[in-house]
Amino acid sequence: MDVLDTYTGHVDPGGPATRRTLDALTITKISVGPMDNNAYLLVCRETHEALLIDAAADPERLSDLIGYDSQRPTLRTIVTTHQHGDHWQALGAVAGANGSNTIAHPLDAEPLPVPPDRLVEHGDTIPVGRVELSVIHLRGHTPGSIALLYQDPAGHPHLFTGDSLFPGGVGKTTSPEDFQSLITDVTERVFDVLPDDTWFYPGHGDDSTLGEQRPHLAEWRERGW
Repeated sequence: MDVLDTYTGHVDPGGPATRRTLDALTITKISVGPMDNNAYLLVCRETHEALLIDAAADPERLSDLIGYDSQRPTLRTIVTTHQHGDHWQALGAVAGANGSNTIAHPLDAEPLPVPPDRLVEHGDTIPVGRVELSVIHLRGHTPGSIALLYQDPAGHPHLFTGDSLFPGGVGKTTSPEDFQSLITDVTERVFDVLPDDTWFYPGHGDDSTLGEQRPHLAEWRERGW
């Protein structure tokens, strides 16, 4: 089962959230703040334990999304995909209100407003109730940028890429060396190992599939951004 619908709840007037219902997990996406940051609430359907990816700019809307979810989840964990401030402005408020553990990569931990309770590296796993997410370190947008992968046993993979991969290219980098690092990691750690039907969810804007983007990898490398 993979059902996508619109979930308004109490998150308006900033706009509706979208919810994807899988056999073991629900994935709710909402855009918040002046930079239209995507935040993702993942809820284990068996235990109702939840994980939030990127507590971005609006703690009230994020708290409403969690508090008025029909499953009434317990927010156990907040993962920050990278150190840029638009992705963690609500981290302290949301973690404090819910007693959540916070997670980040060690290379991006220092700028965060609260010290992470757990530091993760490439290949580590993070639980969401009975579900596990795998950590993929994608170096270049920031030193410690991470993506999170859910390998749905009943369907296609789901990948949360932060600002490392978007429809149309990889994330912004500040030097040729950083770009080469990022495009190489995205190629070798994402496109080379995951199938075309992998659905990915970026830190801003629309979702896409790896299959849609795969034909453009050489073009991205050649243009340098």
